[in-house]
Amino acid sequence: MQLTLEVNGMTCGHCEKAVKGALEELEGVHGVEVHLDSGKVDVSYDEAFATKAMMKEAVEAQGYDAVG
Repeated sequence: MQLTLEVNGMTCGHCEKAVKGALEELEGVHGVEVHLDSGKVDVSYDEAFATKAMMKEAVEAQGYDAVG
């Protein structure tokens, strides 16, 4: 599965690493691509393990606002 999350508050490389790292730690997530310019995060995942709600929670735990 492929999903795009909109994440508000990402402004730099550190933000990108924090969001990417949090999502990659979730079981079932295979790939994460962060686009700082648009504030979007593309996630490839196995829907048997990961859900959109889990991803939003992981991003929000890092202090960012996941809309999407």
